Amino acid sequence: MMAKKHVSKPKMPTMYDVAKLAGVSQPTVSRVLNQNDTTVQISEETRARVLAAVEELGYRPNVLARSLRTQRTQTIALLIADISNGFYHTITRAVQDVAHLNGYEVLISNSDHIYDNEKHFCEVVSRRPVDGMIMVPIHLTEDDLDGYFGNSHTPIAILGSHIRYAGGDNVYMDDEQATYEGVRWMIAERHYESFGFIGVADDLPPGPRRLHGFNRALSEFGLHLDPRLMFRGDFTTESGAQCARQLIHGGILPHALFVLNDLMAIGALLALQEAGLRVPEDIAVMGFDDIPEAKIVRPMLTTIAQDPRDIGLKLANALFTRINDPDVPPSVLESPWKLVIRDSA
Repeated sequence: MMAKKHVSKPKMPTMYDVAKLAGVSQPTVSRVLNQNDTTVQISEETRARVLAAVEELGYRPNVLARSLRTQRTQTIALLIADISNGFYHTITRAVQDVAHLNGYEVLISNSDHIYDNEKHFCEVVSRRPVDGMIMVPIHLTEDDLDGYFGNSHTPIAILGSHIRYAGGDNVYMDDEQATYEGVRWMIAERHYESFGFIGVADDLPPGPRRLHGFNRALSEFGLHLDPRLMFRGDFTTESGAQCARQLIHGGILPHALFVLNDLMAIGALLALQEAGLRVPEDIAVMGFDDIPEAKIVRPMLTTIAQDPRDIGLKLANALFTRINDPDVPPSVLESPWKLVIRDSA
């Protein structure tokens, strides 16, 4: 039997090969590829020759070798709460845009609002170091973060006012005040006098804040929430629909329904319509977030709009400021909101 002829694998091009083809030094190739290195100015003609050589040879930088040399992975991690919620899509895109401008990649994880998933993210990231993290923690505490990252001093930017991490940065939106203003508008301008409320469990951070703003607005006008008209979902469209069905079966129909987020509000709106009720003629609906679907449903959803791109940009810019200067003082940044009046209320 004829022996198989050994076929050697093609040699992977190296930085030396790129430098030779481009007629420059290896450090020059490194500076061209490392866009954050501004210590030496590279002419556009030289940069073009290097990039042409990279393309011709199919050269790919050795990320591991670079991270060992620079002590940076050029990677950040992003933990979001629900990848199915359009609110987080825009945040994620904004974070990626800033990361790419800084020559970084983003590792994205989804917690589904589950504490064990949040802890798993922390465990994985603590074992596979990244240069920084952006987090939307629902259940994690300051003690949790300190236990995972206190010794590593990894830069962290956090969305939410419910958690403060020493040395980290926070971005928040005053959703209690936003809810108060939105419900106050429904009472003062639309003259609704009875309300239902679809919220979430008390251990989920937006719940207590938005409920407090809701009750504050009602109290100002001498109104109160009938406990029979208070329901709890889990942020999803399905849970909003289920809560609306419970409302209908309860036999007490309020003038208006405030819903903690747009996904649940859309679910509630559709369930009300399925039951033959007209929105807003029979019952008005207001949501919170202003996700893209809010303009697709009919009637279009009146809602309190957050600015997810602004949130993502603030989180990412704060993080990269800290990556580049770990001693910068912690920042607490507020993102704006606005009432978006459409057809459902």
